[in-house]
Amino acid sequence: MQANGQPQYSGGPQYSGADAYGVNGQQAGGNFAQPPKKRQKNVMGIVAFIIAIVGFIFGCIPGALIMGWILLPIAFLLAIISFFLKGGKGFSISALILSVVGTIVAILVFFFVVASSVDDAFSDDVSAEAPAEEVVDEAGDAEEAGAEEGTRENPYAVGTKISSENWDMTITNVTLDATDEVLAESELNETPDSGNQYMMIDVEMTYTGDAPDGEMPMATFEYVSAGGNTFDGLDDMVVAPNALDTLENMYNGASTSGSIAIQIPSEDAEAGVLAVNPDMLADKVYVAVK
Repeated sequence: MQANGQPQYSGGPQYSGADAYGVNGQQAGGNFAQPPKKRQKNVMGIVAFIIAIVGFIFGCIPGALIMGWILLPIAFLLAIISFFLKGGKGFSISALILSVVGTIVAILVFFFVVASSVDDAFSDDVSAEAPAEEVVDEAGDAEEAGAEEGTRENPYAVGTKISSENWDMTITNVTLDATDEVLAESELNETPDSGNQYMMIDVEMTYTGDAPDGEMPMATFEYVSAGGNTFDGLDDMVVAPNALDTLENMYNGASTSGSIAIQIPSEDAEAGVLAVNPDMLADKVYVAVK
């Protein structure tokens, strides 16, 4: 106690203001206070993440697909390397996942582009020209059907000229039950199965291409029943009266005509349609049977 009667505290060192931590950061209580540490950034991981995002975007665009193929592997490699560097790994993990998923997406887009290109290269659009006397009636029927003309739901009428790049084809007549005519044509023609009959298709074909060595008719004909079953006559191989000569080599402007016989179910025969291709690479279109 001091002489003036006031108590004096002497329990420990006293600090004030800037001396609160003393020398070398030591607290008044004798403990050292560690300043907060900043988390080190993984710059390469961030770069990999950004490249992965850009590569993923390009990988989804068919026209810029090549950029995705370049950027995504780079992002993958940078993401792997960034795992061995100091700093957070969040961006590294995200970049790794995004680069792998982006590569899968880019592969799917690539196959889609290839498939579309192949289909365009080996597919020939088909046009049709209806007989003049049926143009008005067909226009009205198409509106009522509500489906694109030439489809199974709204087939072309018999007599419609169907054209591909190199061929014009017209089905001039369809005989739903031509069993007697077919059997009378050749002894090799077998009697149709029970509940079946032979249908006969009369067709005219004109070659409009310009191949220097000509081409043979390669049209295909199928009957599609109301239930959706397909009959092409390849199992029977019957000879139709005035059979279409598919082995004749034809040059520009040449025409040929003949018949095709197909065994079909007798029940609801009129409810079916014909599925035809003017040539092997042409799109399939549908023609009514009556």
